[in-house]
Amino acid sequence: MLSFLIRRLAAALVLVAVVSSGALLLTRLAPGDFASELFGSGATRESMARERARYGLDRPIASFYADWVSRAARLDLGTSLYYRRPVTELVRQRALNTGLLALCALVAATFIGIPAGIIGGSRRGLVPSVIRGTSLLFLSLPSLVTSLVLVLFAARTGWFPIGGMGSIDAWQAGTAVWFADLAWHLPLPTAALALPLAAMLERLQAQSMRDAVDRPFSLASLARGVPRGRLVWRDTLRAAIAPVASVYGFVLGSLLSGSFVVEVVTAWPGLGRLMYDALVARDLYLVAGCAAAGSIFLAAGSLVSDLALAWADPRLRTSSRA
Repeated sequence: MLSFLIRRLAAALVLVAVVSSGALLLTRLAPGDFASELFGSGATRESMARERARYGLDRPIASFYADWVSRAARLDLGTSLYYRRPVTELVRQRALNTGLLALCALVAATFIGIPAGIIGGSRRGLVPSVIRGTSLLFLSLPSLVTSLVLVLFAARTGWFPIGGMGSIDAWQAGTAVWFADLAWHLPLPTAALALPLAAMLERLQAQSMRDAVDRPFSLASLARGVPRGRLVWRDTLRAAIAPVASVYGFVLGSLLSGSFVVEVVTAWPGLGRLMYDALVARDLYLVAGCAAAGSIFLAAGSLVSDLALAWADPRLRTSSRA
């Protein structure tokens, strides 16, 4: 298991290096730069050249990239051109916000999608049909549409804020008030992320559950008089959860890609919104930092997925020890 973790960590480092380097180089190679976005078309050629020299944007791309790699190896991702603050500080703060939103969405999607998939895959009748139809509906809706519908719902009902992570004066009122205000702002973006994910988990779990129920060991257990509820929720579930556990790394990746849209629509101050601002401003260092943080999330999700799959399938633990 230790060698497995070492290999996964090494692969994660390679993933972070490739993704962040690719984001930096692609942003540098794209037409325009931070100076042109900052001053627009009204600046003179001389002033534009001075600003490019000031930010080091006039350097050859090989020299620019080599300097960035040498600093990134020391965990120095540079200073944001737009915010004038260290990239590491900005990314760490926004990554915590995105991590909180992703964790809430993952927990909500798991506790909605897995039980719904168990019911939909082990029973027949009206309830499984309703569950299946609802899942297909949310699977067909993009995150943008889901977010806009929920924002419209919040605006019409007034039950939840239509955007943001907290009220301006909430922190000044005390820690308890701040937590309550945060809990009031969380449901809208959490639902926008969790509902499509829960629908995907329900479809996977339902298909796996149907296959597990028809296996010989399930039929033999029913023939021996094992109650169907006990068989479904204990024995069969253990065999049917492995396919779902194997995709949790991709689930986390979909959370990050979906959060990009959700954070922009709901004004959630997370990594996706920061990445959007960095791309618009052509902030090279910040784009690379956000890409690195996103790849770290993806690598962590892949590791959790592998560990969950090893827990669900004892044969994998046996083979790893061998």
